[in-house]
Formats: sequence, structure tokens, C-alpha cells
Amino acid sequence: MSKPRITIVGLGFIGGSIGLALHQAEAEFEVVGHDREHAVARQAKKIGAVDKTDWNLVSACEDADLIVIAIPVGGIKDTLAAIGLYLKPGCLITDTASIKTPVIEWAEEILPEEVNFVGGDPIVANAGTAEGIDAASADLFSGAVYCLTPAAGAAPDAVRLASDFAYLLGAKPYFLDPLEHDGLMAGVDHLPFVLSTALLSVTTESASWREMRRLAGGAFENATRFASADPTTYRDACLVNRENIVRWIDDCSGKLDELKETILAGDAEELERVFEEAMIARQKWLKAREEGNWEGQSPEMPTMTGFMGQLFGLGRLGRKKKQD
Repeated sequence: MSKPRITIVGLGFIGGSIGLALHQAEAEFEVVGHDREHAVARQAKKIGAVDKTDWNLVSACEDADLIVIAIPVGGIKDTLAAIGLYLKPGCLITDTASIKTPVIEWAEEILPEEVNFVGGDPIVANAGTAEGIDAASADLFSGAVYCLTPAAGAAPDAVRLASDFAYLLGAKPYFLDPLEHDGLMAGVDHLPFVLSTALLSVTTESASWREMRRLAGGAFENATRFASADPTTYRDACLVNRENIVRWIDDCSGKLDELKETILAGDAEELERVFEEAMIARQKWLKAREEGNWEGQSPEMPTMTGFMGQLFGLGRLGRKKKQD
């Protein structure tokens, strides 16, 4: 019997780390990688993130039992359209984009009934300080929250396999409704890069930037860091999650107006209270993240036999139809 095949489409920081984490698990499956940049694909093979690479997207995916699409959200629809007709029946597809509602809609619209889709979004702590395949790490997902948003027609065994896959990487699966996921991520993932952009624009376009830039230290650096070097990542996020992002911008603008009025009033007691509450809230969040002390689902660690059994067996299952 041939080994199950896992294909990773996109071999950057996230895709490369997934490949390394899978190899660290020492399981009996083949990991195939595809990336539009040949140099990136070669580097992924060199560091052991994939067993082999295939420059042809369809060829890389057509015999796969599990496909991980680790590319920006703007390229996912075209990728699904390109591979949809060539997939193995019962194949499970997942992604790693930070926006889920449109991705789920594309999957339901494009993929054949016998193919399963479960949206994924790994929440990693150091995404803003690392870039590309050279920064990939087998331990990136250790203890991380891994959001899962199954398509309505995904077979139960496919959903379980996606959960076990996340746990195999060392992460903790966390199921969310796609709409809920996108609303929450707009506040903690998308609003930060909007604020960074605004801060950079208002300072670097200022007439005093020539002198100001010499004084910009760690606070400015931390507040203006971007998780990706590709501006299309942020463009696409704003376009496909615009309503949620705009709502958070409005809330933030309201809070800035409140702070402005407090500062103008010279209310020392209120200013101290505001900053103290913010610092306490941040410390509580950091402590909870460090300890992994979140309320929610905590699936049991799958055995390798169980994961492999599902990976082999999934090909015999069709996607559960919505009317079922």
C-alpha cells in the first residue's frame, strides 16, 4: 500500500513550518510541496520541509489525501478552481488564511461534492518577526491555537482529520463559525496593520520626519511591524473583510477621541486609570497565552495510528451533502 500524500501549496513561513512539523512527527506519509517561486521550493526541500517538490500545481495535488493551501487569501479562489477537477475523491483541503467566510464560500462553490474542505487559521506568536522559508520552524505551532471552520458539507471524518492534523502539528484545535472568526480576527489581526499603516503615514509624511526619524526607537518599531513583506496580503484582507475591519476602525476612532478629550482636559487621574487598565489587560492576555489557559475545546492528542487510519480511509468517503 502506498503512503498517504500530504501536499503543501505555498512554502513560505507557515507552509514551510507545517512541513517541518509533519516531519518532526516521524509519520509514514509523503509530503509534497508546491510554490510558484522555484528557489523557495528548492529551499524547502533542502531544509527537509518536504520530501519532494512539484512545479506543476495540478500534478502536486491530484493524488493527495490532504492538501494544505498556505498562501495569501487573494490567491485561494484561483487555486481551488485550478485543482478542483483533478482531486482524489474524499480528499481533505484546508487553508491557513486569516479570513474564513469568503474562503468557505469559494470552496462550496468550486469543489466537487466528493471533496471535503475545512478552513484553518493557525495563530502563531511570532509571525510579525519572521518571514519566508528560511524562518520556518518545526515548533512554530507548539501550544498555538489553531482555528478550524468546516464547510457545511464536510464529512464528519474529514472534520476529525483536520482536528487531528492541527494537533499533530502541536497546536490546539479551536472550532469557530466563519463569520465569528472573521469578526474577531478583524480586531486582533487586521486592525493592528491598519493602525501601523496610519501611524507610518502620519509620521513619515510629516514635515518633521527628517528629524523625527532619528528619535524613533523600539516603541515606534514595535508599533509599525508588519507580519508579511507582501502588501497584497493586507490589500486583500481589507477587500474581503472590509465590513468587520471598518467596524473596528470606528470603535478605535471613538476610543482615540475619548483619549484626546481626556488629554486636553489634563485629567491626570483619569489618564493614569486608562493606561493602568490597558497594561493590566495586556498582562492578563500574555499570561493566559503563555499558560495556554483558554476556555474552550481541548481535543485529545490523536495517536499516529488513528491519524494515519483516517488519512487512508478518507479517500473512500465522499463529502456529506448539505441536504443530509
